[in-house]
Amino acid sequence: MTGDRSVVGIICSSYDSYFDAEKKIADCIMERKAEVVDMTVAELARASGTSDATVSRFCRRCGFKGFHQLKMALAREVMEEESSQIQVSNDIIRGDIAQSLQNILANKVAELTQTISMMDPKNLEQILKLLEEAETVQVAAVGNTIPVAMDFAFKLNQLGIRTVTGSIWEEQIAYTFNMDENDVLVVISNSGTSRRLAAMEKGARENGCRVIAITNNQDSPVAREADYTLITATREKLLLEDFCFSRVSATMVAEILYLFLEVSKADARGCIRRHEAAIGEDKEIR
Repeated sequence: MTGDRSVVGIICSSYDSYFDAEKKIADCIMERKAEVVDMTVAELARASGTSDATVSRFCRRCGFKGFHQLKMALAREVMEEESSQIQVSNDIIRGDIAQSLQNILANKVAELTQTISMMDPKNLEQILKLLEEAETVQVAAVGNTIPVAMDFAFKLNQLGIRTVTGSIWEEQIAYTFNMDENDVLVVISNSGTSRRLAAMEKGARENGCRVIAITNNQDSPVAREADYTLITATREKLLLEDFCFSRVSATMVAEILYLFLEVSKADARGCIRRHEAAIGEDKEIR
């Protein structure tokens, strides 16, 4: 299940779905990961104020066979960070903007690196083929992810792929119910727990429509309801304790799909040139 995902990446993606005791373990690992590498199950249980059984269950919930496997993955992360020439932390401080910028950059680079490392070429090729051959693509999102959906829909239309999206869920699902086996639904959800998006996926699948999910959480309802998934990494929990949301990884996935389609779709560049010519006058300075 874990593939090339980092321990911290898995924790950040699933944090909001953890029980209170599991969050205590997650917090302890994120705050003291170098120390956790040398701990036993009992020591981590004491450090996090939980029990041995809870630690073992937490490891399995993260996709590891046990605490030893989680520690090995965590040790690799710690070694990679220690070998870095640039010293970073998870702090954002107005009083030290220069260091804070380095901290933000390091975490965002880690998000993008982990996102790409989790991409399976065969899965990606199947998704690209679906998008190329679809009569219509619907890109759906709710809340803070709507701008990502709108940007992706714009990109696909530029390539000559008929694509629709919207900011009102009721309007989106009404369109979904008119889709069929020739269409593709793409849902973008950070947490993967949106009931509204899951309802859209179910409606699309009932019509024979293929569903692609872009989400941080591969065990979420949105991911389980999809035919194909692209898992993104997030480390926002490390930077902002009470607000865990990042559009960066999802936006990059959309950009990756756009770039592959741009170089492989036969008429893509012609469609882009036509679009650019149409809006060219609006860009001219007279």
